[in-house]
Amino acid sequence: MFRKVKNLLFLSLTMSVSAFAQQVLPETKHKTIVIAHRGNHVAVPENTIAAAKEAIKAGADYVEVDLRTTKDGHLVVLHDATVDRTTNGAGKINAMTLEEVRNLQVFNRNKKTHEIPEFRDVLAVCKNKINIYLDFKAADVTETWKQIKEAGMEKQVVVYLNKETDYYEWTKVAPQVPLMSSLPKDIDSKEKLVGFLEKMHLKIVDNLSNPTLLKDANELGVQVWLDVQSATEGPVSWKEAIAKDVQGLQTDQPAALIKYLKESGLH
Repeated sequence: MFRKVKNLLFLSLTMSVSAFAQQVLPETKHKTIVIAHRGNHVAVPENTIAAAKEAIKAGADYVEVDLRTTKDGHLVVLHDATVDRTTNGAGKINAMTLEEVRNLQVFNRNKKTHEIPEFRDVLAVCKNKINIYLDFKAADVTETWKQIKEAGMEKQVVVYLNKETDYYEWTKVAPQVPLMSSLPKDIDSKEKLVGFLEKMHLKIVDNLSNPTLLKDANELGVQVWLDVQSATEGPVSWKEAIAKDVQGLQTDQPAALIKYLKESGLH
């Protein structure tokens, strides 16, 4: 009996390591990864095709986009659950058809007309030009992975998980996709970190500020990315974040951050 239990534990550990090994992060050219938060929306609206193109133009490594679903099952890119803040309409995105969504105009600063884009259109714009940090808000995993494959973007996407149930769906449907999430607040030791990562095989965790745990995560093969976007972000906050030895920075100012990194010899 003891041998049987021991063999089962070994098998479980082997499967755990195998599942983690399948996840390979997209290729990047830079030591410090720059993620354009909701695209580069300094001069154009967030989460639009224009914002994705501006992120590419700025030289960001990733464009972060938020994924939601319309009433009739279409995948669209939008941060909020409603269209109230960012468009000339009102209501929940999951209560609208794609046709209704297409009739909305996204608020703009450059006097051009922008729309809430379909996910497939964002994928097409980004292919072979920039990686995607997919904030998986509310969508079907199977349909999402289908569109990623159809676009030939299988090796250019990292998925951010907001719910534990989404983890199990992604590992079932697409075990090779690198996953990212936040750590629970009670993770305060290496032992707890190891226990958590054995349960959820993540390649990246975000906003881990504890220097000891950050080092532990890196030793376990897990990258740490920080959110530096804020109304006051700039050289002071960037320097402070970089000093923590993280691998990625998510920013509202990708062009300015990249310029700062270059001037600091870090890009």
